Amino acid sequence: MDVERLGIEEITAAVGGSIYYRSDFKDHNEVCIDTRKLQQGDIYIAIKGENFNGNKFVEEASQKGASICIVEEIAFDVKNLKESTIILVADTKKALRELAKFYRSRLRLKVIGVTGSTGKTTTKDLIAAALSSRYKVFKTKGNFNNEIGLPLMIFKLDNSFDVAVLEMGMSNFGEIHNLADIARPDIAVITNIGISHIENLGSRENILKAKLEITDFFGKSNTLIVNGEDDLLGSLEDERYILVKAGFGEEFYLHSKNISLYEDGIEYNVVKGNEASGIRVRIDIPGKHNVLNSLLAYGCGNILGLRNEEICSGFKNLEATSMRLDIINCGKFKIINDCYNASPDSMKAALEVQTHMEAKRRIAVLGTMRELGHESYNAHKEVAEFAREKGIDLLIVLGEYGNAYKEGFQRDKDFMHMDSAEGAAELLKGIIKEGDLVLFKASRAMKFESIIEMIK
Repeated sequence: MDVERLGIEEITAAVGGSIYYRSDFKDHNEVCIDTRKLQQGDIYIAIKGENFNGNKFVEEASQKGASICIVEEIAFDVKNLKESTIILVADTKKALRELAKFYRSRLRLKVIGVTGSTGKTTTKDLIAAALSSRYKVFKTKGNFNNEIGLPLMIFKLDNSFDVAVLEMGMSNFGEIHNLADIARPDIAVITNIGISHIENLGSRENILKAKLEITDFFGKSNTLIVNGEDDLLGSLEDERYILVKAGFGEEFYLHSKNISLYEDGIEYNVVKGNEASGIRVRIDIPGKHNVLNSLLAYGCGNILGLRNEEICSGFKNLEATSMRLDIINCGKFKIINDCYNASPDSMKAALEVQTHMEAKRRIAVLGTMRELGHESYNAHKEVAEFAREKGIDLLIVLGEYGNAYKEGFQRDKDFMHMDSAEGAAELLKGIIKEGDLVLFKASRAMKFESIIEMIK
């Protein structure tokens, strides 16, 4: 947090609070919500959640050197404070958002917001890489993409950055709206509309509405870039802002030709509008779905004025987030580690990648996909059908949808439902052969990386 230091009065006004206790110490550094990570001079915001109450740690924050504490409860004794000004607000979560919004308004950089049912993080990484040859780029770290995480990312910015690429997640209506209100993106990217969160939203059409909240503050100078191959995004029309569609077909302004898929990457020609052949790009990340993700990234570079050569050069700087199609060579066999999260689309994309890699035998270890509501059983069944159609030799599953997977796979002798990660690891140790390629894919909560550690 390094735009001219904000004054106490500015901060108080931004969060809609009042000064409960004033200290002489006025300087401040970072914004922190965890006293375990708090440093001298930080602003401590006491977040209250279902299982914790940050207001109870204000004395600890002050003793560690917090310059300002923003609280919604007085759960401390002023006599135990050490040079900390206390700002009292009605809601500290809202205060976090409002302070981030105010701070963002002081920044001169461009913001690109990225959302979608799958592929957000990979697309964010690709956009940051595409822009890196000319611009100093900040990108969301880890999964800081919600109404607490995104403000914390905003506070990491300053005017030394040219562009911020911010991931925006959601599980219900209004959440992307709030994130867009804070970040005020100049450019927005939507990767696809799947059925993740259909448990809350009821239909893909409602998921589309929720994702489109990223454009709630758009005008004629803003641009939305979408994956036109998605049926709902492909049929979008909106005259409030510039709309760019990317896809495989020539009907899209940005499209690909002459795609080559490799174990360790993709190559294709990017074609804009009526160009004949475009420019050839190479990206060191596998999967045909990443042709679409990288086209979205290419579109961002194009809008921000980069030449074709600069974007291609930037792609060489790709730093992909871990546990997303990581290829691990274990000697006699290989692992595809794609354990970060899972949805029907990302499951199928990972299986597709597996089929394009050399292997004597392909084993898929799949787990539960969350937040699919009434679509859960059919979604797991359809993933297993896709695995069967793609020639997966052995399907091992964990979680509560074993019957759905079994019904979809239809080959009982090549199917196993395990009760635990330890059991799956022991099974794999006994059956893995030279030349095997093993895919691990599940929702993050299942922690499939533990199985990988046991068998490597």
